[in-house]
Amino acid sequence: MVKVKKFILKNIFNGMPKASDVEMVEEELPSIKDEEFLAEAIYLSIDPFTREFNQTVVGDVLIGTQIAKIVESKSNDYPVGKYVVAHFGWRTHTIAKEIPPPEGILPDYGELPLSLALGILGIPGNTAYFGFLEVCQPREGETVVVSSAGGTIGSTVGQIAKICGCKVIGILGSDEKGRCITEELGFDHYINYKKGNVKEELAKLAPNGVDCYFDNVGGEISDAVIKVMNDFGRIAICGFMSQFSNEPKVTNNSCKGNGSTTVGGLTWEYKEDMFTTAKVPSLQPYFVFKQLRMEGFIVYKWMARWKEGVEQNLKWVNEGKLKFKETITEGFENAFQEFLNMLEGKSVGKALVKI
Repeated sequence: MVKVKKFILKNIFNGMPKASDVEMVEEELPSIKDEEFLAEAIYLSIDPFTREFNQTVVGDVLIGTQIAKIVESKSNDYPVGKYVVAHFGWRTHTIAKEIPPPEGILPDYGELPLSLALGILGIPGNTAYFGFLEVCQPREGETVVVSSAGGTIGSTVGQIAKICGCKVIGILGSDEKGRCITEELGFDHYINYKKGNVKEELAKLAPNGVDCYFDNVGGEISDAVIKVMNDFGRIAICGFMSQFSNEPKVTNNSCKGNGSTTVGGLTWEYKEDMFTTAKVPSLQPYFVFKQLRMEGFIVYKWMARWKEGVEQNLKWVNEGKLKFKETITEGFENAFQEFLNMLEGKSVGKALVKI
């Protein structure tokens, strides 16, 4: 018998998640059956979507992606010793029969670390690649603004924008991360929204306006960026981290989500309460008179082209055009604290837990 540790939901997140909302528990797994395999987690990915796509069933394992090593197998397709990336959630061991695409057995990345499969060579990397290139459709010489620019997705978007010949401004919450993206990752400028006025700083750094905006946060920051965009500007909506600290009203903790979307064969449920927003000035006139285009997306929209994104990002990494940053926390028991650190903007690059 294998003893597994896992984080389960005790209370539905109400605003910013709290330590009391989850519990780490143990259970024993049964022996594997024919066609099954046992995978032991090596790295756990710490992602905003664990909060973004709100879980609604108390007792469920927290959603998340991990890299795991196959330690026992009765499956010809998943031999012992291979590494897999999969949506197994926040658990140390998992019994499975198959892993649906785009995840599965990891390819050989040579001397690059395995952890990149959860970052620049995984979901975050493809989110940056497809979300920026397909939605924003950047052109050489344009000005690009990226919010949450210190995270994996934002920092990758900024570097891809530089590869495209754009001027890039990153918005984030610390000078330390600002120096990182400018001095190490090639961004032209950064704005620390905790210190300065975003609109005033943009007027100085982008006097000719903004052409593309890759939005990870929403709220007042996005309000300021959209108001200085040029005619025919393009906005890619990747996330809405500014909403996580709101306090939506939840009266029934066992309620199911009241909305869902299916993309790439995966269905995501969400609750309308989680989208409670602060009052901001109406942006419709800017969209009308500047003829702006804003599009939200989920990366699995490009499931059929998944390999393309990974291979192109890998090529850029090997060429030195794409650099990666990781914040790695040791110990499965520290996963939720790192999750909170990530939501508060304390992590640089990809946030991971090494089991």
